[in-house]
Amino acid sequence: MDILLLKLVLTPALIGGASLAARRWGHAVSGWLVGLPLTSGPIAFFLALERGTSFAAAAAVGSLAGAIAEAAFCVAYAGVAARASWPTALAVGSVAFVVAAAVLQQPASSMVILGAGVCVSLVIALRLVPRGAGRSAMPSPPRWDLPARMIIATALVLVITELAPVLGPRWSGVLATFPVYAAILTVFAHRVSMASAVDVLRGLLLGLFAFAAFFVVLGALIERAGVATAFAAAIVSALAIQAVSFVLAVRA
Repeated sequence: MDILLLKLVLTPALIGGASLAARRWGHAVSGWLVGLPLTSGPIAFFLALERGTSFAAAAAVGSLAGAIAEAAFCVAYAGVAARASWPTALAVGSVAFVVAAAVLQQPASSMVILGAGVCVSLVIALRLVPRGAGRSAMPSPPRWDLPARMIIATALVLVITELAPVLGPRWSGVLATFPVYAAILTVFAHRVSMASAVDVLRGLLLGLFAFAAFFVVLGALIERAGVATAFAAAIVSALAIQAVSFVLAVRA
């Protein structure tokens, strides 16, 4: 019940806050915000409490694989968005995410390899995804725009996370990283322009550096130092990296 309440409260709050941030500071900042592990982090916390630290450590490895898959999502979506509508771009991006995640599960990769792989993949993705429109003028959205984003994102989170425990810790970690928030923000931005959608994707890629730091620290410490210490260290590490990436996101 605690996890369900978290999904029902945190999901609409996050997507609403990120959407409002996009209207105030631009699409890149909204993508940067949802790069934080604000869903996968709490899921990992509850997994540690309910299933043990070993399960949570394995899920952290899966989350790192998911971060690389998110980079693949961004590159694929941006590559198709220039010549296709958002449903096609979203479908191609989702397929790229699933394929990348599947490849990274076989053979099982270590945390060190995946951590380095995340950094390399994000740098490459930032070079491949073109710069968008920056803080371009945004038309006034209809009244249903924000509630629709919140409802769609919440529904997707509920479906994905309810399926995750059946698949084990590694795939639970991967599924928890599917870019639900970023996909919703990107699709709604794509309705404005392709360049706006690209801004969201670039912001997400910058935010994923903090995401990677969180799960590298968490996976390395949780079995040795315990839940409280590991999560505290992971949060501090993520916030430190995010502070640096914020400057880059605003400049972008």
